[in-house]
Amino acid sequence: MGIASFSLLCGAMGLGAVAVVAAKATAPADSFFALKATSLQGKPVDFAQYRGKVVLAVNVASKCGYTPQYKGLQALATELAPKGVVVLGFPSNEFGSQEPGTAEEIATFCQKNYGVTFQMFAKGNVKPGPDQSPVYAFLTATGNVPSWNFCKYVVGKDGKVKAFFPSKITPDASELRARGRRAPERPDWWFPRG
Repeated sequence: MGIASFSLLCGAMGLGAVAVVAAKATAPADSFFALKATSLQGKPVDFAQYRGKVVLAVNVASKCGYTPQYKGLQALATELAPKGVVVLGFPSNEFGSQEPGTAEEIATFCQKNYGVTFQMFAKGNVKPGPDQSPVYAFLTATGNVPSWNFCKYVVGKDGKVKAFFPSKITPDASELRARGRRAPERPDWWFPRG
């Protein structure tokens, strides 16, 4: 059923434009750069601003055994920003309730303990389901779903997911860092070809 037919059906049922808006809102994004999210400070962030960059998206938590990875993520963000790499943090409380804090508490913790300056987003759900954030609906469409905090997705300059790293792969791990040393002139510079 097309949107027009759906709209007529909804109108006949008294649902009107609300149902049509809801139907459009659930359409999957075709590029990471088509997404939007809310920052930890409550401000809207349009991912179009990251177009042409390589993005490392990480689900994070403040009370996790992997929490010290914040230090490595900040180092990676600082080192590779001049080469067009952006680190984005997505707090989630879904694994062991390890991110119970408010937005203000999360921001203070990250700044005070790890000097985090990379973009952090409002706490949300990363696991598939009705409450999953649109960002993670896009990232997990690859079939790689976070099994714990600090799973990492690399999104290429084309807006497509290029790689997934589980929690145990730290930001300074050779599997991740070796890919970051590619020549920035290559559109797929984080990844070897083929």
